[in-house]
Amino acid sequence: MNVNAKRYVLRNIIDYAIVNAMSSAIARKLESIQQKSAMRSVDVANLLGKRPETVSRWNQGRAFPRPDAQKLLLDLEYIADQLSDFYEPTDVRLWLFSRQKLLNGEIPAELIQKGRANEVIAVIDQLRDGVFI
Repeated sequence: MNVNAKRYVLRNIIDYAIVNAMSSAIARKLESIQQKSAMRSVDVANLLGKRPETVSRWNQGRAFPRPDAQKLLLDLEYIADQLSDFYEPTDVRLWLFSRQKLLNGEIPAELIQKGRANEVIAVIDQLRDGVFI
C-alpha cells in the first residue's frame, strides 16, 4: 500500500471515530435530558424547533445538530441538570413549560428556544441560593 492510500485509510478511520464519538455524546445529552426532565423526544424537538424525526436521527447517530440547535440542546441539558438538583423529573418538565413569576411570567422553555437560556439559569441560581427577589 502506497503512502497516499495509507493516509486515505487513516483519515477514514479517524473520521469514523470522530463521528461515533460525536453521535455518542449527542445521544448521551438527549438521554440525560429525558431522564432528568421527563421530556420526551417530541418535547425536545418542539423546544429546539425541529421535527421529532430529526431528533431521532441525532439520537441514532445518523445526523448531527447544526451549531444553533446544538447550543440550544446543550443549554437545555445544563438547565435540566441544574433543576434536577431540587426537582423530580416530572416537576422539572412542568417547571420548564409553566409561566414563572421570577421570569416575569415568561415560560422557561420559550426563553431557551429564543436563545435566552442565561435568564433561566439566573433564576435557577436564585432558587439554588434561596434568593427570591
